[in-house]
Amino acid sequence: MSIEIKVPQLPESVSDATLVAWHKKIGDAVSRDENLVDLETDKVVLEVPAPAAGVLAEIRISDGATVTAGEVLAILEEGAVSASAAAAPDAAVDEPAPAQVEASGTGPIKTSPAVRRLLEEHDLDATMVIGSGKDGRITKADVMSFLKASDSSNVTPGDATPEVGNAAFGVALERSEQRVPMTRLRARIAERLVEAQHTAAMLTTFNEVDLTQVMALRSRHREQFEKEHSVRLGFMSFFAKASVEALKKFPVVNASVEGTDIIYHNYYDIGIAVSTERGLMVPVIRDVDQMSFAEFEKELGAVAMKAQDGTIGMEELTGGTFTITNGGIFGSMMSTPILNQPQSAILGMHAIQKRPMVIDDDIVARPMMYIALTYDHRIVDGKDSVQFLVAIKELLEDPSRLLLQI
Repeated sequence: MSIEIKVPQLPESVSDATLVAWHKKIGDAVSRDENLVDLETDKVVLEVPAPAAGVLAEIRISDGATVTAGEVLAILEEGAVSASAAAAPDAAVDEPAPAQVEASGTGPIKTSPAVRRLLEEHDLDATMVIGSGKDGRITKADVMSFLKASDSSNVTPGDATPEVGNAAFGVALERSEQRVPMTRLRARIAERLVEAQHTAAMLTTFNEVDLTQVMALRSRHREQFEKEHSVRLGFMSFFAKASVEALKKFPVVNASVEGTDIIYHNYYDIGIAVSTERGLMVPVIRDVDQMSFAEFEKELGAVAMKAQDGTIGMEELTGGTFTITNGGIFGSMMSTPILNQPQSAILGMHAIQKRPMVIDDDIVARPMMYIALTYDHRIVDGKDSVQFLVAIKELLEDPSRLLLQI
């Protein structure tokens, strides 16, 4: 029986998608629920699984094409046997399908669409790469590490010498350019950033935080925290909890603009900016005010992994009321983050550096961080923005305030 393989229902507010890559070709045998093709939207990569076992009889849409919900992508002949399988039935029994490769008897190797594309680009078998993710899942970092190690093992000490020498002695190297289209995600990021600058009256205010007490608290309890909760105690949970307490005092910073109305939110859904190889994503962690530090860290780790693997859902990327971004992990000392519309503010964290500070007339070295708040001056006044940052500063410089909520 012929079955039409269609574009699934797309996430809300997404009108179309780009067909990234087929994982099967015409005539290939497929298993039920095996991923046939990847579709990329503005934020997420969607997998299209086979509804039944059979043979891929026809492919109607090629790689790179734009598709809409319900559009027919291919035709599957249910229950049919591929020509290669019919010609070599014994081999078909012995050889597992690519998506069902066993890893040392531990079960099928789990890979995300992004990882599969990377494996295909470099003609790698998933069994060659050791996965460091949950349940042995292979991450993009695992593949890149494998490629780096392979490159290193194939280079002899003299390999690079002639090229370096030629450049040193003035031998001209070939000049080249490469033109590639933006991915949908990169194009959407560009669109939203320009839109934010054209729509909101953005202004940034700065302060600095002495993280001595936070670092001492982490150092004192980190080992026990990780033992009890099986998760690392990071800095982000302190900043997220401090932000929630400051947002309670200054609700306009937790608001959003809709036309000529201001929407005040009585909940605290915090977006955390995550850098991925596909571009910047902002997973949203819901009801942070109701979470413990451990619950927040676990949820942050889970959504960050999904963002890196390309398996995060649209519902996990929308609806935030406030955003935190940490340029410090890349070494940034100071920046002016751009609003994540329609939110009215975004907090920027930066690198921690020891600097000389005057404490009780003595000059001492303290671990300091510059923090920045970019806000929409249409609804947030300068006074509120400054006092909001001061509230965060006070909470982090005396973290016992977070426990007492004062």
